[in-house]
Amino acid sequence: MRSEDIQEVALWSYVSPEERVPADHPLRAIREMVNAVLHKLSPEFDKIYSLAGRPSIPPERLLRALLLQVLYTVRSERMLMEQLQYNLLFRWFVGLNMDDPVWDVTVFTKNRERFLDGDIAEKFFSAVLDRARASDLLSDEHFTVDGTLVEAWASHKSFKPKDDDESPPRIGGCIKIKNADTDFRGEKRTNETHASTTDPDARLYKKSAGSPSKLGYLGHLMTENRNGLVIDTALTLATGTAEREAALEMIGNLPDASRITLGADKGYDTTEFVEQLRSMNVTPHIAQNNTRRRSAIDGRTTRHAGYEVSQRKRKRIEEVFGWGKVVGLIRKSRVRGLARVGAMFTFAMAAYNLVRIRNLEQMAV
Repeated sequence: MRSEDIQEVALWSYVSPEERVPADHPLRAIREMVNAVLHKLSPEFDKIYSLAGRPSIPPERLLRALLLQVLYTVRSERMLMEQLQYNLLFRWFVGLNMDDPVWDVTVFTKNRERFLDGDIAEKFFSAVLDRARASDLLSDEHFTVDGTLVEAWASHKSFKPKDDDESPPRIGGCIKIKNADTDFRGEKRTNETHASTTDPDARLYKKSAGSPSKLGYLGHLMTENRNGLVIDTALTLATGTAEREAALEMIGNLPDASRITLGADKGYDTTEFVEQLRSMNVTPHIAQNNTRRRSAIDGRTTRHAGYEVSQRKRKRIEEVFGWGKVVGLIRKSRVRGLARVGAMFTFAMAAYNLVRIRNLEQMAV
């Protein structure tokens, strides 16, 4: 018998979002890990919230929502709030019941600023890393470093001379900007003479020969070679030496131990950097750069089988950057300023580690 296409609104509903999420859904394992991490960070949340005033968005729900934004590549807070209105999976993960109201996007963004300014991203990343360490998923001997360009939320038209105090022409009460007024063809522009009016921390930078110059930052990672998990992050101004400087800083953050190896690409093959690594008890497994020059990596390093292994493991850090740019929203920043962009970069890498830990633990079962 054919049923009628009639929708009747029920007076009461006893179905919770928990019942609608499959028992084997990948987010269940991630939510369990996230809840444990957030419970550990509860004392840190108390430090950045006042004891008086109106209750704000619970920091645990705020972080779960931001995590969903990274995992599902939701490109704006407005779209995230829209998803929370009708997406049962998102409501369940964040911790909202069916009849709980969704926050106004402006309120959500204001609360997110407290999270970005409170070093919570770094503490969240460290807590996730502790979970990986407790599961014996990390190597303490073999590592890889690399950097990538993170585009700033600023256009080339905002890159203007530092001594340019002229304001845009006005018509009535509105600012009128013509393309002719922002034509920079034939103009020599450098970071010494120009700066972005939208994001002053952004620098004009070219990652490789033949690629266009873009306003951005440099994001740096250190991964361990056993499972490719990220163990340290850094975001710096885009300069020609930033990758090597960040690598030395991340090595300094490692606990004192026996000799370790460090894999890297040809951009790290400089005599000064290699000597600094060896003085820090680090074996430099860096790709040789023999193009019109002599490599700082000689046969005493390349003759060992471990050198070839480190070069094969280097692809894992490229996989992290690939995930971050395609899924994790780090290709182009959605916030401005070195500190805030760095916080979102670190948070995205924490999300990657959560996904990777889930996969590794399921493989071990």
